[in-house]
Amino acid sequence: MLIGAAVCPCPPLLVPEVAAGAASEVDGLREACLAAVGELLGAELLVVVGTGAKAGVWTEGGVGSFHRYGVKRAVRLPSGGVDGPELSPSLTVGAWLLEQAGAQLPTHAVAVPADTAPERLLGLGEGLAELADRVALLVLGDGSARRSVKAPGYLDERAEGWDAAVAAALAAADTKALAALDPVLAAELQVDGRAPWQVLAGAAEGAGLGGELRYEAAPYGVGYFVASWR
Repeated sequence: MLIGAAVCPCPPLLVPEVAAGAASEVDGLREACLAAVGELLGAELLVVVGTGAKAGVWTEGGVGSFHRYGVKRAVRLPSGGVDGPELSPSLTVGAWLLEQAGAQLPTHAVAVPADTAPERLLGLGEGLAELADRVALLVLGDGSARRSVKAPGYLDERAEGWDAAVAAALAAADTKALAALDPVLAAELQVDGRAPWQVLAGAAEGAGLGGELRYEAAPYGVGYFVASWR
């Protein structure tokens, strides 16, 4: 069953080598992420969930790199020695967070395409929660990338309200609110996290977890949230 979850955004700027001179600008975000991840280390099995160009599952280890950002830095999931296909960008950030937190527990990873239907994501989450007696999730995804005129997707007046609703759902561990997120509107608002959050909703349904919102901001016109469910 699911005993806890950490929800984190996945900008590569979390990694100081990638952020370079801007690394200090996300110090608070990085610290919040590591604090949330640190609470998961008592689980029997940890599953990292993020988006990917195509569906993928890693059960025997996995490797990701930041080469696409011009940084010669690779990270590996904390268990298993199989390289296999490269981790998706979001999962690579997750592997980096686990590395920084000193995680040593058995770890799987799951990539879900951003356009996956909610019912499939909810069913996936239910299945993940049944993989062990004490399962924890690290859920990676950003809010709307249309929060300001300087945002990657430019300003959309609906974006702030969308992100506020997501933040409230994460703070309250409201699985029904996350399950009800509209995939069409999420795509219009360039929301990366909708699919992973709905996996969390499926996994946490009936688990009786409470929520804590550790961070909420849009420093680059993209909504970032950090939450702990426990």
